[in-house]
Amino acid sequence: MAYGRCVDESPDVFFPSDGLGVEKAKKICQECLVQEACLAYALCNRIKHGVWGGRSERQRRRLLRQAAA
Repeated sequence: MAYGRCVDESPDVFFPSDGLGVEKAKKICQECLVQEACLAYALCNRIKHGVWGGRSERQRRRLLRQAAA
């Protein structure tokens, strides 16, 4: 994701340990041009940790369950 807004951020920002960190990461993703591609990558590869494409771990699990139903 060479064109993502996350390129200049520390990877630690996207692997937060609390809810405030998740919100900070999601805010960075909000205006990102590759947000959809990033989310698709995380879903296709079943990435379990971190914020990807503006979605938390819990949100991605929910999307995967909905897609399987």
